[in-house]
Amino acid sequence: MIAMKKTILMLTATFCLMGSFVSCDNYETYADKKEKERDAISDFINQRKIKTIEESDFIKNGYVTDTTKREFAYMNNTGVYMQIVRKGVGDALRNGESATLKVRFYEANLLDTTMVLTNYSDPYDPDLMTISRTGKTYTASFTEGLMYSAYGASVPPGWLVPFSYLGLDGPNATEDISKVRLIVPHSQGHSVASGNVYPYFYEITFQR
Repeated sequence: MIAMKKTILMLTATFCLMGSFVSCDNYETYADKKEKERDAISDFINQRKIKTIEESDFIKNGYVTDTTKREFAYMNNTGVYMQIVRKGVGDALRNGESATLKVRFYEANLLDTTMVLTNYSDPYDPDLMTISRTGKTYTASFTEGLMYSAYGASVPPGWLVPFSYLGLDGPNATEDISKVRLIVPHSQGHSVASGNVYPYFYEITFQR
C-alpha cells in the first residue's frame, strides 16, 4: 500500500509538472505580443508594397506623402505610420480652437487583417468627434457613432497625429475633405488595442 501511494504521488507530481510546462508554453509575455505586433505591421507593409519614409523626409517634402508611391511617413514620437491622401482645404485647427467633426472610417486588425468596424456604407450616419487644440496638443472625444459604441468616448491617440497637417475648412465636396491612412501600434490605439497589444490599420475622413 505504501509503495502504491508513493507511485500515485509520483504520477500526480509528474502530471502537475507536465501541466505547468504546457501552461508556460501557452503563456505569451508582453515581449512576445510586441514581437507579434511588429511582425504583423511589417507583413502588412511588405504585402501592400508600402514605401516608408522618415518623418524628416516628410517635413522636407512639405508634409506630403506620395500616394502613387504608396508612401507612409513614420512618425518618430508615436510609432504611427501616416499617409495623407488629401490634406483638405483651409487651415489646420488653430490654437485655442475647437470643432465638431463628422468622421468616416475603416478599421482593420493587422494581426489577421480582418475588418473590425466601418461606417463608410452609411452616408447619413457618420461618427461625431469633438476636437480642441491647445498649443501643439490636441484632445478629442467621440460623442456618438460606432467608435463611441465600441470603445467609448476616448479617441485613440494615433488618430490625432495627422491634425497638424490637415485643413478642416473644406465644403461638402468629397474631393475637398481631409483623408488619411494610418497604421497605429497598440500604444497609440484604443482600449482594446492597448489591452491586447493589437495593431490596427485605419482609413479616415474628417469633415467639419
